[in-house]
Parts: sequence; C-alpha cells; structure tokens
Amino acid sequence: MLSEFHHFAEATAREAGQLTLNYFLTEEAKPEFKGDNTPVTVADREAEELIRQRISEAYPDHEIVGEEFGSSSGNSKYRWIIDPIDGTKSFVHGVPLYAVLIALEIDGTVEVGCAYFPALDEMLSGATGEGALWNGRPCAVSDVEAIERAVCAHIDTAYFAQNNKGEAWERLQKAVYYNAGWCDAYGYLLVATGRAEVMLDPVMAVWDCGPFPPIFREAGGYFGDWSGNEGNINGGEALATNRALKEVVVSLLSE
Repeated sequence: MLSEFHHFAEATAREAGQLTLNYFLTEEAKPEFKGDNTPVTVADREAEELIRQRISEAYPDHEIVGEEFGSSSGNSKYRWIIDPIDGTKSFVHGVPLYAVLIALEIDGTVEVGCAYFPALDEMLSGATGEGALWNGRPCAVSDVEAIERAVCAHIDTAYFAQNNKGEAWERLQKAVYYNAGWCDAYGYLLVATGRAEVMLDPVMAVWDCGPFPPIFREAGGYFGDWSGNEGNINGGEALATNRALKEVVVSLLSE
C-alpha cells in the first residue's frame, strides 16, 4: 500500500511542480506578503489547490494540511501534509532551489514523503521499507565522521538570532568545514544524498518538513529536532545529519 501512496505523491508533486514553472522567472510571480512577512504568490496558491484536488479525487476520506489553505476536517488515520512551494523567497528571486513537498502521515507517523525541485527536475522521495530515492535511484547520507570535515547547509543566518538560537548557530558554523546558504529544502536533499552533512532550520512548520522523516530513515541518516528526537515534525525546528555526526551536532546545538 505504501508503494501506491509513494507513486501518487511523486506524480502529484511533479504535476504541481510543472504548474509552478509556468510562473517561475515571470512577472506573474510577484509576491504578496502575509501577516508574518513571508511571501506568497499565485503559484503557491494554484499548486496547493491542484494537490488538494488530486488527493480529494484519489483519497476522499483522507485529511489534508497545507501551508496556504490550512487543515481539512475529519478523523482519518491518513493525513497528507503539503507545501506547494517550499522556498518561496528563492522562487520569487529566480533561484531554482525551491521545492514542492508532499508527505503522508499514517496514525501519527510520516510513512511517505517526496520533495520535487521543478526548476532542476530533481526528485527526492522515500517510503518506510522502500528505501530513499534520488531521481529514481537509491541514495544515502555520507559517511563523514569528523565535524571539521562536514558541510553545513542553512537558510538565512539572521533567522537563528531572531529565534533565540544565535549562540547555537555560532558554535556549529565554527565547528564545520564549510557553510552553504540559499538552501531551504534543497539542503535536506544535499544531506540525504551524501553531498552535505548537516542541514538545520531554527524555525519550522509541519508542512516545511513533512516529507523528511521517512526519507532520512531510509537513507541511513537522522531527521528530527535539535535535541535528538528523531522524526519530530512538530518541534518548531529541524535538523538533518548523518548518523556518524548526530551526537556531536546535537551536543553543539544544545550546549
């Protein structure tokens, strides 16, 4: 059954991603700003509407939660978690690292997830027991064991201090070999495919990180909160790393 959901999530993410490309690098992608000062575009709204429609057609009893249109009602054990454009700031600035995120939570555990990067045509996905896939091929985290050789991906560095995590960020960025920005969801793809060792966000909504628990479980890595609670998508923060570095990264963040 998970295989069916996995294929559905990938196909729907691709379809929504193609929709976003109709607006990428166009004047129509000009954003509005929500109450929390985050941008939203017509592409965000139309992509989420499309994903919701596809889910409702295929699985009418399932619940849905998405960034732009909130939560549906119901008491199903199945809940789809969607972010039509993760990295809207990248999207509106013409940076091709934005993603369509779709996940399926069953009885409170995310079992299926995919992150599709339309402008790059890259797909990262996974389902419990089915492995993690990068463009249809198995992928895995790196085996780097030394923090001083680790690559750390991140978003806007100002977010760390703004969310009372500036000191933790300072410790980590000084410990690693290299820090790479502009990442959003693409940073998690880099870690899951062994091209970076750490990705973290100081503030995270459930739709921003829904797909990543099963992907990282299957890729042999860690995804969860900064305290080491694996699979936590409700902690308001997020961390991904390989297994070899998990303890040292969590320690640096929690000192």
